[in-house]
Amino acid sequence: MKLYCLSGHPTLPCNVLKFKSTTIMLDCGLDTTSVLNFLPLPLVHSPRLSKLPGWISKDGSINLEKRELLDLSTIDVILISNYHCMMALPYITEHTGFTGTVYATEPTLQIGRLLMEELVNFMERVPKAQSATCWKNKEIQRMLPGPLKDAVDVWTWKRCYSMQEVNSALSKVQLVGYSQKVELFGAVQVSPLSSGYSLGSSNWIIQSHHEKVSYVSGSSLLTTHPQPMDQSSLKNSDVLILTGLTQMPTANPDGMLGEFCSNLAMTIRAGGNVLVPCYSSGVIYDLLECLYQFIESANLGTTPFYFISPVANSSLEFSQIFAEWLCHNKQTKVYLPEPPFPHAELIQTNKLKHYPSIHGDFSSEFRQPCVVFTGHPSLRFGDVVHFMELWGKSSLNTVIFTEPDFSYLDALAPYQPLAMKCVYCPIDTRLNFHQVSKLLKEVQPLHVVCPEQYTQPPLTQSHRSDLMLELQPPPMPYRRCSVLNLPFRRRYERVYILPELANSLVPSEVKPGVSVATVSAVLQSKDNKHTLQSVPKAPPVAPSKKRKRVMEEPPVTMAPKPLLSGAVPLEAFLATLQKHGITEVKVEETADGHILHLQAEDTLIQLEEDGTHIVCDNNEPLRATLRDLVLRFLQKL
Repeated sequence: MKLYCLSGHPTLPCNVLKFKSTTIMLDCGLDTTSVLNFLPLPLVHSPRLSKLPGWISKDGSINLEKRELLDLSTIDVILISNYHCMMALPYITEHTGFTGTVYATEPTLQIGRLLMEELVNFMERVPKAQSATCWKNKEIQRMLPGPLKDAVDVWTWKRCYSMQEVNSALSKVQLVGYSQKVELFGAVQVSPLSSGYSLGSSNWIIQSHHEKVSYVSGSSLLTTHPQPMDQSSLKNSDVLILTGLTQMPTANPDGMLGEFCSNLAMTIRAGGNVLVPCYSSGVIYDLLECLYQFIESANLGTTPFYFISPVANSSLEFSQIFAEWLCHNKQTKVYLPEPPFPHAELIQTNKLKHYPSIHGDFSSEFRQPCVVFTGHPSLRFGDVVHFMELWGKSSLNTVIFTEPDFSYLDALAPYQPLAMKCVYCPIDTRLNFHQVSKLLKEVQPLHVVCPEQYTQPPLTQSHRSDLMLELQPPPMPYRRCSVLNLPFRRRYERVYILPELANSLVPSEVKPGVSVATVSAVLQSKDNKHTLQSVPKAPPVAPSKKRKRVMEEPPVTMAPKPLLSGAVPLEAFLATLQKHGITEVKVEETADGHILHLQAEDTLIQLEEDGTHIVCDNNEPLRATLRDLVLRFLQKL
């Protein structure tokens, strides 16, 4: 069993597991942090951005961390754990010769489609007058300023996919439900479990009849809107592959929500605007729910809230219709009937309005001061670029970062000097090191495999041993482009036996409670299932009608040699030898049994726990006699 590690980003994993005869890709996360090396794509012409030094390319490349450790066309299936970890799917399914199946839950598929559609829309609605690719040449790259000159494998950076590629990729997705068992080629079963992180997010169980691998990625034990994490099904794992822990282990999500609300209220009361760069699904649901409870107490009832995204309407609607994927409290609201999320009421009362872009209705209905939720969190494309240009010159305004995927200082770099206030409130509900250590003690896997970043403290906090995994035995770390031989070997395989063959067996009891039977059969292996069948009888050969009749002999089936069981008792065997005239016997005790030296006959007999050996040179009659004497004490099966 091998694990190929294709991504160096712990929260955007892409691993390939070779298990029995199947090749399984575990997630295909897309690392978009490389866009921080580029200038923003403004929706309207920006004199300030256009005057910046021209050595920075504007082609909007995305870092696709998939080195060719193996041929991706050989992948049988792709298992998706959540919608953030499927953003590279079109690159895999449309450009590698992939012919397999992708498995994901329905919310993961639908919200993943929205995020991809939004990304494509952001890129395509700002057409580029020219495309720059020569800078990827190594000789040119080394002359660029940092961090571009130090970027690794820039030739692998790809342009954003198209909507046609998105639709083609998602057509290969097969929907699954929690705890549903899917058989892969008769070799292994895969089953998704609720991970508690986002709508439809999953951990995966990959198991055969005798081995079990758990894949834990992007999980949460906090009580938010998704179904709670299924922990019990992870027990008795031979190997647990762990990834997708929180990127902010020292930031408490509840504390960050409190800071978010207080900074938002302070800005609005001072007459300023609040900009929240965010994804169109996920944390935004919790932010809106928090604000719903906070608005009246903070006297913000007249403040307009705007959600601007090409998929804003679909995202808000999807969150209301996936009732079976929500936590119990929100499920019960559906049957009252009430909308599970309070943002439905905010929309009905016109406190929350959503628009596909800043053009059209928004421009005529827009009023300030206000709160705007929009993307992209990198501040490099999307409607957020317009608001950074619009509000950045006033110290009354505030930008609040809630997504942990990007360095907010790097995100702000092209907008400097900046007068607006910047607040960093990263909200990451995924497991922290304390929670995952407790979880692993409860489920007790034999082996844990994780990114090497989890086996050592962060570089900036090298003294914090609590910000790493300390397990016994130590976890097996992996890094990008490494191949791990997972530490267990398959020892057993399940074999089925046909009823008629089973009826012909005659078991013999070798010790109390244990019976053994010999069997002669044909082993049929098909679709990774193994079946013992009766040996077919040779059909009778009809005599030839020709003048020269040639009778063909039917094939002779050799009877199997009998199996022997039992032990040869030393004293009784010596007495038997003496009865047959063998009296000069020297007995030597060994670690495994006894050696009998028949001095007159110059012969050795080794009596051991798992076998008996007779060493007798050039005296076949004596060897046969001794063999028969030994067989008297053994049981034939």
